[in-house]
Amino acid sequence: MSNLFVDRSLEEVQFWGCIMKEHALFLRLGFTVDQSKLIQEASHFHTLFESIEERAASFTDNAEREHIVRLNMETYQATSHLWAFKRKVLELILSCKIITNNYPLFVDHASREAAYFMNRLEQLNKGILEPLPDAVINENVFFLRLMSDHAKFISHLLDPSERNLITEAADFSYQLDQLLFQAVDLEAMRPASQTSQVLRRLIEESRLMVQSLHDFKRTIKEMIEECRLRSVIHPLLADHMLREAHRFLDLLDRFEASLTAGPND
Repeated sequence: MSNLFVDRSLEEVQFWGCIMKEHALFLRLGFTVDQSKLIQEASHFHTLFESIEERAASFTDNAEREHIVRLNMETYQATSHLWAFKRKVLELILSCKIITNNYPLFVDHASREAAYFMNRLEQLNKGILEPLPDAVINENVFFLRLMSDHAKFISHLLDPSERNLITEAADFSYQLDQLLFQAVDLEAMRPASQTSQVLRRLIEESRLMVQSLHDFKRTIKEMIEECRLRSVIHPLLADHMLREAHRFLDLLDRFEASLTAGPND
């Protein structure tokens, strides 16, 4: 139990800590040169999460539980401050007080991921280590929305001359939205929607769609690396979105395993 707590905590902190670090970088890159205070704040968060990521990597599987509990708590505090910064930036954009090169949806997207990470850290310190069947629908709603956002970002960051890829990205966005709405409907149908058969179908449909999106993202990433794509997509952003799709696929595998191991309906 203790080792599993350490393993899960370090996995979450290293993955999401890196995501938070990259969010800070993307925000910083999106600010204009006259927004020096915001650039400075974003740089601070980039450095902060870089140190958190390095600290998490320094622990071994045999680390003392109390040290990991402390790491989770300190990471939670850092993430809560970053979340507040993201919401402040979003308010500044929506109230037309600043203009940045980041879409409002991207800033909101990044703040949702920060809130998710904070919740996960709380769960870990409470001893909730493995995915629970009760969380399958909520997690699918959360991640399907992220994946749909990614498809929209790709579509709008491609050069207008990339007509076929823009159409493909827009189609992914539409299909993911339909799957998201289906998951939202299931969420409203609880508890009847929580039978293993219904949840397994949701997992399988999500897996098929996200695997296709993952392959599309990988193609976009490779094209950027090989200078074959006309876009304003930062190479790190392409890799960032690919890693999150991979994360969702891993989580779906865990959900499926938890349903298989659980009691029959």
